[in-house]
Amino acid sequence: MPLKQRWVFLLLIAITVIDLVLLSTSNPNRIFTKPLLMPLLIWGYMAQQNPDASFARLIIAALFFSWLGDIFLMFDQVDSIYFILGLCSFLTTHILYILYFLRIKSGNGSYLKKRPLMLLVIVAYTIELLYILWPKLDMMKIPVTVYALVISTMLAAAAWQYGKIKSGTAMLFTAGAFLFVLSDSALAINKFHEPISGGGIFVMLTYVAAQTLIVLGSIRHQEELAV
Repeated sequence: MPLKQRWVFLLLIAITVIDLVLLSTSNPNRIFTKPLLMPLLIWGYMAQQNPDASFARLIIAALFFSWLGDIFLMFDQVDSIYFILGLCSFLTTHILYILYFLRIKSGNGSYLKKRPLMLLVIVAYTIELLYILWPKLDMMKIPVTVYALVISTMLAAAAWQYGKIKSGTAMLFTAGAFLFVLSDSALAINKFHEPISGGGIFVMLTYVAAQTLIVLGSIRHQEELAV
């Protein structure tokens, strides 16, 4: 990893810590830190050497829509429309990540292709999450169901890379997708079911970690493609 890129990721860690501190104290100055997170990831990603344009565009677009989602969710207490806009933004992010994973070609077979029943774990998790949320979703039943199906598909698409590509890269993708699902699940439970103690911090910590791992996975993936 180039020195410039390392400094960008160190700056991301620092801003994330500051953002979490501001979040924990309900400090209004957080309006200045949260919007910096995804642009820093984009900067760090673009600092890589020899990026493959077709893959890079998908990652950068996904991070851009995540940034939009971050902005919209900062105002979801003002008007419910901002939550819907945030939901649509992150839905787009997940679809872009699915497209990224589907574009990965390999002569090797996926580990999950030999053991497809393991994907039932993701299906069971999605069903259980919807079961918990369902009674209080009201008019949000269809949007939340669609979102849950998309994030579970994103996780499955990430996990499908294990065996197809180098294990270290596949683990970065899978761990990132898993943390993203955890973050979105906690956000949904916190909003529609019941407040979680420290839920906001958990959501942001897993969210930034998820995006960072996926970005690092893509950087390694493109380095492997360049060899």
